[in-house]
Amino acid sequence: MWIVRAYHHTYGLPVLTTNCSNNYGPYQFPEKLIPLMILNATRGKALPIYGDGMNVRDWLYVSDHCAAIRVVLENGRVGETYNIGGWNEMPNLDIVHRVCGLLDEFQPNPEGPATRLITYVKDRPGHDRRYAIDATKIHRELGWKPAETFETGIRKTVQWYLDNMGWVENVASGAYREWIGKQYSSEP
Repeated sequence: MWIVRAYHHTYGLPVLTTNCSNNYGPYQFPEKLIPLMILNATRGKALPIYGDGMNVRDWLYVSDHCAAIRVVLENGRVGETYNIGGWNEMPNLDIVHRVCGLLDEFQPNPEGPATRLITYVKDRPGHDRRYAIDATKIHRELGWKPAETFETGIRKTVQWYLDNMGWVENVASGAYREWIGKQYSSEP
């Protein structure tokens, strides 16, 4: 990013920079928190929570992120940086509880609530306690704010993953690597 901004200041390259908070929604790689919790819960596997689960993140629904980028491209001031946030700061443990509640609603498990699978694991060294983003500028200058609340976005997200478990299983299996190998192989 610094080299792009240097070209802007030195040569007048017209640039716009955005920074965002944690995205969630359809097609997110299953190693990330929300899809991992959905996938593991549907398989009856442990839902691993780092440390005490109180690491706070701001969550932004992916289509809101895309809409914000469009607004910045259309109306942003050249050379400026805009932070894109969801105004949804929550501890990871709260996120997992919400996902579990939706899974219990959409696909009740006769073995009990999904929260029974929550397992605390050793925290990563140097794991940030909080990621925060101040998205006041994009709202004040460009009038943008997220269309989705966390409640509406997480509901859509959980339902999407449940409706698209074939995609999730394919990605989680690593089968996409074979497709990439076939498509980009130098052999005929």
